[in-house]
Amino acid sequence: MSTKQSNKKFLIGIAVAFLLPLSLYLIVSKLTKGKIKMPGHFITDHVDTFRDNGSITLDTIYHQINELELTNQVGELVSLNKGLAGKMLVIDFFFADCNSSCPKLAKSMAILQKGFKKDPKKETSLEDDVQFVSITVMPERDSFPVLRKYADRYGANSDHWSFLTGDKKQIYNFARNELGVTTGTGDGGADDFIHSEKFILIDKDRFLRGYYNGLNDSEVKKCADDIVLLSIERKHVKKKR
Repeated sequence: MSTKQSNKKFLIGIAVAFLLPLSLYLIVSKLTKGKIKMPGHFITDHVDTFRDNGSITLDTIYHQINELELTNQVGELVSLNKGLAGKMLVIDFFFADCNSSCPKLAKSMAILQKGFKKDPKKETSLEDDVQFVSITVMPERDSFPVLRKYADRYGANSDHWSFLTGDKKQIYNFARNELGVTTGTGDGGADDFIHSEKFILIDKDRFLRGYYNGLNDSEVKKCADDIVLLSIERKHVKKKR
């Protein structure tokens, strides 16, 4: 890659990081004018059918992710539902030895972390409303000390950005069957491998609300905007549990 291209990518990254803290104010302003479309829902569990005075009503029940408990970069157990209750989640998958897309994914997640960091000059902050979660797809190599070193490389605050490791079968089942990050089949065995460029946005009620290419600065910005939108959303979707 040329120096000119590298500088362009760097400047785009800086621009995205600069714009993120402005998202709340810009979105609320547009929302009052009816110009904003709220993030949709992904993965339908089932559709209930009701009859009322001869008419048929369909009620879509969307998927809510099940619990997953893993170990973070400081050796603490983290449960995505119970332990991080009340927080939105942005999840991605990586492995520490990756030299292709993973470093860029980590840099993009670092931009999100920076964008939602509390600013003492502003009264409004969503730092405590969202948790960034990076899950290794090679847990047999990526112990929590390895993850801690990796997290430090990208300036991760363990209170707001968790790097997680644990049982491979559980991780791969979660990626496939809870988040839908890949359509391929697998059992999480020694020959199974998942490598995704997606950021997955989960709302506070654990519905899937967005998929974004973490290698694309515009989509990272869209993820940030959707986080802000979900923070002001009125709840109207029926839960399954």
